[in-house]
Amino acid sequence: MEIFNRKAKFDYFIEEEIEAGIVLTGTEIKSIRQGVCNIKDCYGIVKNGEVFLLNMYIGPYKEGNLFNHEETRSRKLLLHKKEIRKITQQIEQNGLTLIPLKGYFKENKFKILLGICRGKKNYDKRETIKERDIQREVKKNLKKYQ
Repeated sequence: MEIFNRKAKFDYFIEEEIEAGIVLTGTEIKSIRQGVCNIKDCYGIVKNGEVFLLNMYIGPYKEGNLFNHEETRSRKLLLHKKEIRKITQQIEQNGLTLIPLKGYFKENKFKILLGICRGKKNYDKRETIKERDIQREVKKNLKKYQ
């Protein structure tokens, strides 16, 4: 089961990708396995030498009852100190942002693929749309002649 942030590649230039673990409760894991999760409006911050993911929506688990979790709480990411220092340096010096690109299970552990991203301007987004349309036309024309 994979969760994608499709809007990330449209809104940002992705400079670098980093895989991180995430601290979750039992009901959160069960909800993610059911597919009740969204990382579209999510972003990462560095606070006190730790990286947190804010606004990640994980819906309530149906059988959770009183042990259910808060849906959009901030969740801690698990990274090595060197990686955290590197991320902090890039965010502070270059004005970059931490955006989750993908969430997936790896060996029964839920991982987040973080992107260190630079925001796109409107003219960059128009250029992306234009390139996508050209690629679509090329594929369409290739299918006609085959």
